[in-house]
Amino acid sequence: MIAGWGPTDRDGLTPIEGGVTAPGGFRAAGVVSGVKPSGKPDLALVAAEAPAAAAVMTTTNLVTASSCELTQRHAADGQAQAVVINAGNANVCTPNGEEHTRALAASAAEHLDVPDRDVLVMSTGVIGVPLPIDRITDAMPTVVTELSTDGGHAAAEAMLTTDTHTKEVAVEVTDARGGRCVVAGMAKGVGMIEPAMATLLVVLTTDAPLNGTIARRVLTGAVRSTFNRISVDGDGSTSDSIALLASGRAEQPPSLEATGRAVHAVCADLAEQVVADGEGATRVGAVTVTGAATEAEAEKLARAVATSLLVRAAIHGADPNWGRILMAMGTAGVAFDPRRVSVTCGGITVCRFGVAASFDRGQVAAAMDRPVVELGADVGSGDASATVLTCDLTPEYVRFNAEYTT
Repeated sequence: MIAGWGPTDRDGLTPIEGGVTAPGGFRAAGVVSGVKPSGKPDLALVAAEAPAAAAVMTTTNLVTASSCELTQRHAADGQAQAVVINAGNANVCTPNGEEHTRALAASAAEHLDVPDRDVLVMSTGVIGVPLPIDRITDAMPTVVTELSTDGGHAAAEAMLTTDTHTKEVAVEVTDARGGRCVVAGMAKGVGMIEPAMATLLVVLTTDAPLNGTIARRVLTGAVRSTFNRISVDGDGSTSDSIALLASGRAEQPPSLEATGRAVHAVCADLAEQVVADGEGATRVGAVTVTGAATEAEAEKLARAVATSLLVRAAIHGADPNWGRILMAMGTAGVAFDPRRVSVTCGGITVCRFGVAASFDRGQVAAAMDRPVVELGADVGSGDASATVLTCDLTPEYVRFNAEYTT
C-alpha cells in the first residue's frame, strides 16, 4: 500500500472478482469491429438493465473530443443506461467527428432499445484520423447480443490501446448495520496522462441506490485525490472521460459514507494501475509533499516534482539526486522557504534544512531500486499534504512515442 494514497480506512471493503459486472444490474461485452489493425477487440459496451443514476467528468483540454461533449450532454439529467467505447481511433479533429459520435450513440441505443440520450460514448486512439464508423455500427448488433453478467473482462480488454493488460477492480462493501453493495470499475490508459478532471477512459458501476446529484458528488470527491493526482507524461488527453453508473439494485445498501469510501478506493486502485502500466514504465514514483500551508499548495508542489523529466529519469536510475526535487518544487508557483525543506528518497533523509544530509548513497540507491519509489518533501509551512503518482522515464517510452503513428 502506498502511503498517503487512497482512503486510509478500508474496513468493510473486500476485493472480489467480476469487474464492472460484479454489481447487480449490469451486463458488458467486448468484440472486434475491425478498427484496430491488429484485429484485437476494439468495441466495448456496458449496459444497465434499467435506467441508472449517472455522473460523468471529462477532459478540460480545449481540444475536446466530440464524445466528451455528447457524454456531458447525455448525462446532464443524471441518468444513463449504457456506455459504448471504441478503441483504436479517438475521433478527434476529424471532419465528421460529431456526426460519427452521434451515430455511435444512436446505433447502441437502437439495438439496446433505449433512448439515444441514455447512451454515453467514449473514444480512444489516434487523433486526426477519420473514424471508420460503418465498421463499428456493423459490429453493434454483435456486441449487444454478447452482453452478459460475466462480460466485464471482455469489455475491459476491448477498451485498451497501448495498455499491456486490463485494469479492473471490484469490491464488496459492508457496514456495521448489515448493509451491502458492490462498487467496481475498469480503466484504460498508459500515455497522454496528465488529468485535470478524471482521466483516460474509466467506467465505474455500483448497485448502490444513488441519484444523479449524489453520484456526481461522490465521483467528484473520489477523482480529486486519485485520477487528478497521477501523471505519466504531463500531457492531458483530448478524450479523458469517467462515468459512474448506479443501478440501485442493492437490497439493503450500506451507508453513503461506506459507498463513498468504496468509490474512492476503486478509483485509487485503478489510478495506481494506470501509472504502473505507463508506456515503458518499470517503476511507480509516489511523490508526497507534507508541511504545506494548504492541500492545494501541497498538490502543486508534488505535481511539479512528479512531472519533472529529470526527476522521472532519476527514478528510473534509482539515483538519489535530491537537488532535482527542490529544483522542481521551485517552479511550482508556491511560496516556501528552501532553507526549511527536508527531502527523503526511499524513506531515507537525503536533505535537511535545504542542504545535503549525511547519507550512504549506495544504501539510498538500493532503497530506491524497487517497484514503487517513495519520494518525500516537507516544506515546513503548515500541516497540509498531498501525494501524486508518476512513473519513471525510460528509453522505451521515448522509442515507443517516436514511432507511435509510423
